[in-house]
Formats: sequence, structure tokens, C-alpha cells
Amino acid sequence: MRTPFTVPTVDVTPYVVGGTAAERAACAAAMDAACREVGFVQVVGHGVPTTTEEAFAAALDAFFGQDLEAKKAVVRPPHENRGYTPPRSESLALSAGVQSETRMKDFFEALNVGATAAEHAHADLAGLGVAGHYAENTWPDVPGFREAVDAWRAEAGRVARTLVDVFTDALDLAPEVLGGLLDHPIELLRMNNYALEAGTEVELDEDLVGMGEHTDFGIVTVLWADRVRGLQVLHEGSWHDVSPAPGALLVNLGDLTTRLTNEQWLSTLHRVKPPIVGGTIERRRSAAFFLDGDAEKRVGPLPAFVDAEHPPLYAPVTIDEHVAAKLSGSRAGVLNSAAEREAARLATSGLMER
Repeated sequence: MRTPFTVPTVDVTPYVVGGTAAERAACAAAMDAACREVGFVQVVGHGVPTTTEEAFAAALDAFFGQDLEAKKAVVRPPHENRGYTPPRSESLALSAGVQSETRMKDFFEALNVGATAAEHAHADLAGLGVAGHYAENTWPDVPGFREAVDAWRAEAGRVARTLVDVFTDALDLAPEVLGGLLDHPIELLRMNNYALEAGTEVELDEDLVGMGEHTDFGIVTVLWADRVRGLQVLHEGSWHDVSPAPGALLVNLGDLTTRLTNEQWLSTLHRVKPPIVGGTIERRRSAAFFLDGDAEKRVGPLPAFVDAEHPPLYAPVTIDEHVAAKLSGSRAGVLNSAAEREAARLATSGLMER
């Protein structure tokens, strides 16, 4: 009999408040098991203040509660990965190399803000040709919005960097291996609203998608979400519902970690199905903080994860090239031909969307 699917819970308190060596080792071992088996983790003990979370949730409501024209005032060019994305203007499945001719585009709306060149003033980004990854933010004219979002972004970034320390110990790496990718990392906070109004009657079919199947792009993702059904992960050939436990943040691996570990840790394929209760839409919000690494750094399988039995599964690629190819799928509508292994995982599962 198959074991029921669960998302493992890892308490990172020893890395947040300074635990003993034994406590940190136990935390790292638990993280290693979770990342090898599932790739999604419920993280507790993260230390994010409840007041920061509450102010952030209120800020999301204030922005997404505006009319569409007001939100469109902060639309930005797709290559910058900033600003507002209206409903049904992205197809995230394309970023994973999956083409769909019949399904409508994802119905979520989003607002992106990220680390800017000014925030990385210590680094000389001018000659790298990667300025789009560090573009300025456009902030909506909503009182208190920027302050609440920046406070959340700082906390989510702290948690992401704490997780990099846990990953370093879990994988038995020198600190400079992962740390060396994070001098001026691409960082993005994507705030999502599932845009059909609560109470909207819908007809259930496989063409209605909140967010298409995809993997995340970078090193690690820290996700805040309502405790409303919709998020699903692909595990052992089946899609499974996932929602955060009380007080937990959901954490999942990105493609760069998969490349570094030569697939010993996998970036889990996931999607969002419409949160439907009794035939009507139930409101759902989420916010994903992506830590993606320095744009110009090259990433491939680390020597520790390559041997005669485990040949390298990926050619080295710059983080800029990898993220740009993924974005060309989700935001520009171009099938990501470089996502062969992600697409193959969907195809072999027998669960490729129509």
C-alpha cells in the first residue's frame, strides 16, 4: 500500500536563534530527507513576526481590491519581471517546456517587486548585460503598501538565506559554494491573487487553471499562502493538495538547486487549481519570495554529486540565461526548449495537461 502523501515539517529554530551543533545537525538531516523525498517543506521556527504577516496581508488586499485600470498603472515590460500582471496574461506551463493549445492562460493576477541595482550598489552590474534582473520597482499609490511589502520582503529574504545555511549543512558543502552565488542575487517577491471573484460560479474542467504546472527557477522559494485549497504538487505520478500548516511557511526547491545537486534534490513540479468550494470560487492569495542567485554566475552539477554512476545531467548555464529562458515562457509566451527534463517528468507521469 502506498504511504499517504504528506509535506514534511522542519523546525529551523536552531539556525534562527543559535542552536547547539547537535540541534543544527538534526535540523539539517531533516531538511535533507525532506528535499530528497518531496522537495516541498513546511518550515516552522522561522521567526517572522505575526504583525509583519498581518500588515502584509492587508497590503495585498488593498492593492488587489482596486479596479483593474488602477492596477494596470503599474504594468511593466515583461523582460523586467516587475510590476502588475493582469489575469490570463501568463502561461507558466510554457516555462516548464509544456505547450497547451487549448487551455486558457492562467487566471491569476500578480504584482512583482524585487531587489534593484541600487540595493546591490556594492556590485558592478553595469557591464554584465543583466540589468533587467535588477530593474527598479514601480510602487502603486496605495497608502502604507510599500512599507508593509518591504517589511515582508526583508523577512522572507532572511528566511531564504537561513535556508541556504541549512542546505549547506544538509549537503555537506563548504559555505562558499552556495554563499558564493549570493553576493548580488536576483530576488523577486511575487504577490498573487486568484482573480475570479469569490462566489463566481464556474464549470469544472481541466482547462480552468489558476497557475499552470511549473518548477520554480532559482535556489529556494519561500511561500506565504492562505489556507485555501488550490496548490498541488506532483509526487510519484499524482497531484496532491498542499496548504500551509498554522504558523508555517511553505518552502520549495528551485531548478538551480536541482542542477547543483545533479537531481539528488528535485525542484518539485507544482500548479494551482481553482480554489472551488460547492461550485464557486473561494478567494485565495499567495506571495512567493524567490532567491535566484547572482545573474552572471555559472551553475552546473557540483563535483560532489557527479561520479561514474551519476553522470552530469545538465550543462553549465549562467543564472541569467536560465532565468531568462524560464521568463520567456511564462511572461513572453515562448516555449522554453531548455526545460527538457522538467517537461519529461510531466510526460512520463502520464499527467500532462491537455
